[in-house]
Amino acid sequence: MQILKRILNLELPEKQSAFLWGPRKTGKTTYLRSRFPDSINYDFLETDLFLEFSKKPSLLREHLLAKDQKSLSDPVILDEVQKIPQIMDEVHWLIENKGFRFILCGSSARKLKRGGANLLGGRAWRFEMFPLATPELQDYDLFKILNRGLIPSHYLDENYSRSLRAYTQDYLKEEVFAEGITRNVPSFSRFYDAMGYSHGELVNYSNIARDCGVDSKTVREYYQILVDTLMGKMIEPFKRRQNRQVISKSSKFYLFDVGLAGAITKRTLEEEKGEAFGKAFEHFILMEIMAYNSYHEVDFDINFWRTKSGLEVDFILGQGEVAIEVKGTNRVEKRVIYPISVFSQEFRPKISLIVCNERTERIVDGIRIVPYRIFLSDLWEGKIIK
Repeated sequence: MQILKRILNLELPEKQSAFLWGPRKTGKTTYLRSRFPDSINYDFLETDLFLEFSKKPSLLREHLLAKDQKSLSDPVILDEVQKIPQIMDEVHWLIENKGFRFILCGSSARKLKRGGANLLGGRAWRFEMFPLATPELQDYDLFKILNRGLIPSHYLDENYSRSLRAYTQDYLKEEVFAEGITRNVPSFSRFYDAMGYSHGELVNYSNIARDCGVDSKTVREYYQILVDTLMGKMIEPFKRRQNRQVISKSSKFYLFDVGLAGAITKRTLEEEKGEAFGKAFEHFILMEIMAYNSYHEVDFDINFWRTKSGLEVDFILGQGEVAIEVKGTNRVEKRVIYPISVFSQEFRPKISLIVCNERTERIVDGIRIVPYRIFLSDLWEGKIIK
């Protein structure tokens, strides 16, 4: 399989440790083995290792204290560390008393947090691995991205549809049920389907609760499970200025990968138009914005703006610094420009633009209409927000 160079730059000074979080199969293990080939590595997905250290977490300390200084010059890697929360006390002791460095890698911090595990009190920096981003691809095809998604093995696999189906099934089994996060398998499975069909829209907890046969509080907890296990992100409404006509309480939920969202809703795209294409296109642009935000450590807020009358701007970055509307069309009509024009007149962002599938950039009433490839190039070069 093709090896892709990742953007993530995990540089650690002397005596500094780190967490590396990311959903399953985003490439964390492959990256770490390539970036730190000489590191001592413990992978707790290995059953025998998991059972051994679960029974006696102090084995980590005993093993590492027996190593020579040269073998410990690179950070020690603990992969799928969330599977053994008790081992974090040993990690803490080794950092404090022996000056060891660790990279603690996992697909969910939920089990650690909920179990009261030692999260090292700020002694470890946080990094995150996302699915592939466009700068990591020599060339990219939009349909391929929207249908397959950007999980590396899915994007590179001709049998991606089977892999996507297996991923959703394995996730339900392994990430949620096997960790004992929820025991109500039927209701969570129904929620998973209902969530997919309301993906990228305002979340209506009551409607989803009726579909799942549970109460609204349980649906909120289910969404939190997806956020905690890095399967998705809640996008909150822009609230810089209170206004009764602006929606300020409802959120939107997006899964971490556009291909996964397509698999849940059984979506296959064959042409660059229509509602399904538009939703997938918007999701893809959000994935790029989120990856850029994390990898470049810019740390800006990502919100949306919507009025009760239905005017909407997809993404507001920073504190209203950038307004972005995403349209999966090759011709942006005047009526499409109106909502972002209203936002721009009220909040005066530095940049207001519509990302679309047109071939040439143009400006209408002060709003930039930008082909998506130009937008993505500008984004990753720091020309949109930095």
